[in-house]
Amino acid sequence: MSELWIQPSGGALAADVHGVDLSKPISDAVFARIAEAWGKHLVLRFSGQKLDDPTLMKFSARFGALDRVPIAAASLDRANSGVVPEAAEWVAVIASVKKDGKAVGSLGSYELVWHTDMSYNPLPPRASLLYALEVPPDGGNTGFLNMYAAYETLPSDLKRAIEGKSCIHDSSRNSAGELRKGFQRTIDVRQTPGAAHPLVRLHPVTKRKALFLGRRPGAYVHGLPVEESEALLDAVWAHATQERFAWYQKWRAGDLVLWDNRCVMHRRDAFDENLRRLMHRTQIVGEPVLAG
Repeated sequence: MSELWIQPSGGALAADVHGVDLSKPISDAVFARIAEAWGKHLVLRFSGQKLDDPTLMKFSARFGALDRVPIAAASLDRANSGVVPEAAEWVAVIASVKKDGKAVGSLGSYELVWHTDMSYNPLPPRASLLYALEVPPDGGNTGFLNMYAAYETLPSDLKRAIEGKSCIHDSSRNSAGELRKGFQRTIDVRQTPGAAHPLVRLHPVTKRKALFLGRRPGAYVHGLPVEESEALLDAVWAHATQERFAWYQKWRAGDLVLWDNRCVMHRRDAFDENLRRLMHRTQIVGEPVLAG
């Protein structure tokens, strides 16, 4: 336990966790230090790990019950994704890799917009863990945003404007803008499918307030004319996505990154579609979203 140490990124969030091998059992004392660091830094990176799916699931489950894999936009060749059968319900594959012309995972190689994972669900995941198996030499970096800081620095007029208001989180599309299977295109944002959550969320553990935005496309603020909703959301998003709130992860094979989905948003840079990028992801079941 004395070998474990935390190295802050020096940015708005994130830290490296050194001195822990996640392929081996972790004591309660070591896990408590990891959980404490997570609460402080919001995003943790564990580099140089060698994890199979059962081990990834076991470590993930220390943070809570595992969430099921979300609905994909297209049929996937999961048999060639590397996920073992007993993990298929719990381990999502994020990949540009294809087998005989069919994708083995979702989200390809294109840019992913700023978003919160599965915030369209009534109980959005509390945490996401993404493990890199194969990465391209360049591109595909993942950015993270500190939504505590974004809320705390919000101009007073915007704080007043969003107080007590909730927003629809679109369940019909993924973070690449692709329409998921079983959904239809929505023209009127007031009819967007998905859960409605407070724009300001109270973190159930830290008791701090954070912006909770989901995705910009398809979003609608309840009770406002569409034009006012659009203008308010544009202003809040312009503030929240400033680089001063961000930190970027440049992936290496063996990196495991854990983030708090309740107070962090993330995005991905595009990369060459001819390059291989293969990630396995788990998520942790969330709790009711408390208004801040």
